[in-house]
Amino acid sequence: MSSASAPVYEQVKTFVRTQIGLGVWVSGDPVPSESALMHQFGVSRMTINRALRELMAEGLVRRVQGSGTFVAELHQVSSQLTIRDVQEEVTERGHLHATRVITVETLRAPQALAQRMGLRTGQSVFHTVLIHLENGVPIQYEDRYVNPLAAPNYLKTDFSQTTPTRHLLDHAPLTQASYSIEATLPSADEAKLLGIRKYEACLVMVRRTVSASHVASLARLVYPGTRYSFKGEFQA
Repeated sequence: MSSASAPVYEQVKTFVRTQIGLGVWVSGDPVPSESALMHQFGVSRMTINRALRELMAEGLVRRVQGSGTFVAELHQVSSQLTIRDVQEEVTERGHLHATRVITVETLRAPQALAQRMGLRTGQSVFHTVLIHLENGVPIQYEDRYVNPLAAPNYLKTDFSQTTPTRHLLDHAPLTQASYSIEATLPSADEAKLLGIRKYEACLVMVRRTVSASHVASLARLVYPGTRYSFKGEFQA
């Protein structure tokens, strides 16, 4: 499922939410003008206005007459990202969850990864690759890096019984998270492990979590587009 299939005003809202969620725009930053968004998405001012009005109702932005639209101050933003454990999701549907463990290792963080996780280049980082199945059908490819300072016993986990998400929620309590979601094609390895064709669109979430003073994990979660949909809500 591609975001392009959603109504355009929802695409605008998703764009703004993603920029805020990733920290590209922070509290007090201006959101692009209505004219700029009209040009970017090729739609009418009415459509852009609807998207911004709904984002304001959700508490994500504030609009100042004559000045424009801004990311809401931290104390005004009441939306929350709920981190769900895929095992719990599958169980709630009354289905059987299983995990196929592909990789469990310790690596030396290359520069790009170290920067994203707040580590020194070459510092040790835990790495796991898992496939999550629902009634025997692969629904998620999970490629995750974990900071040993946040979860020192991570690699001692039996991942056939406990998911990485569950371990981190229990041992590295979440204090902050950012994420992005896009529709894209899987890599050759991802397609093979998910049992799909390489030209089948997938939903990909890249999620970075923080626990106390440490970046706890950086995960790439790949879902076959025909087998999974994201659900959530914002509360103003």
